[in-house]
Amino acid sequence: MLVRVTSTPTATFDDITSSNSSLRRFLHGLPGVDQVGAEARAASLGTRSIKTSAKEYAIDLAIRMVDLTTLEGADTAGKVRALANKAIRPDPADSSCPSAAAVCVYPDMVGVAKETLGDSGVKVAAVATAFPSGRAARDIKLADTHDAVEAGADEIDMVIDRGAFLSGRYLDVHDEIRAVKQACTRPDGTSAHLKVIFETGELATYDNVRRASWLAMMAGGHFIKTSTGKVQPAATLPVTMIMLEAVRDFREATGQMVGVKPAGGIRSAKDAIKYLVTVNEVAGPDWLDPDWFRFGASSLLNDLLMQRTKMTTGRYSGPDYFTLD
Repeated sequence: MLVRVTSTPTATFDDITSSNSSLRRFLHGLPGVDQVGAEARAASLGTRSIKTSAKEYAIDLAIRMVDLTTLEGADTAGKVRALANKAIRPDPADSSCPSAAAVCVYPDMVGVAKETLGDSGVKVAAVATAFPSGRAARDIKLADTHDAVEAGADEIDMVIDRGAFLSGRYLDVHDEIRAVKQACTRPDGTSAHLKVIFETGELATYDNVRRASWLAMMAGGHFIKTSTGKVQPAATLPVTMIMLEAVRDFREATGQMVGVKPAGGIRSAKDAIKYLVTVNEVAGPDWLDPDWFRFGASSLLNDLLMQRTKMTTGRYSGPDYFTLD
């Protein structure tokens, strides 16, 4: 049986976050995660099969949910332009193939991505706050965020200070998320959406994943994200399931929806479908939308395209048929 947390209205969050001790009491008062039960349920959801028509829909939906990403020191403007063009038209030979959700880059490449994407509808996401370590002074993190937003980023992917979280300085983490969210606001009053990255591979326990999820949502994050992709383990189905439970329970408590983004290690269409089934079964169909669920997995896109081609043509294209990113 899943435990639902529904007893915390939004009006009380200011009281809860008024001190580190009150925030700690709330987070450590959340129901503990049954590790064996969580892993068994995730494994069970991963065995669900879907019919052909549903599989076609799921593959197209997964493509629409992909954040194509390049986060390497050797990134060039040419590489970012190529990635952005692929996000717009993932399969140049098939105009019916949907676009990806976003292109995710370092802040200095936002302008290049924005110019290339134009009015395609594909978003520009930028990592910020000293990604991937999160080890920098707060003013540097805020400047990093501000620069990305000023360059045109539609979304900001920030990393939490895991050292602060693991040492129990929850209020510091909460206040930093709020400060970064404020830095996402433009002079005209609009703002970039904020994805809060936990680096779940460093959080060690499922209880910590649940606590980090509530902490980020209470601080105003628009999305909660598993990983940077730079630390292993990255996204796993049990961790994502716990985060989906959290966003479901948060909406029941507050009426507010928050998105979820597993990132790192999701490479096959088969795996993507497992995640979509889990989204539907745990959080509900409202989250089966790129506005509320994303995949941070660039290598996933080619396998989705290969499976899509096989379903539409009956022929299986090899991995070299599509560009490598």
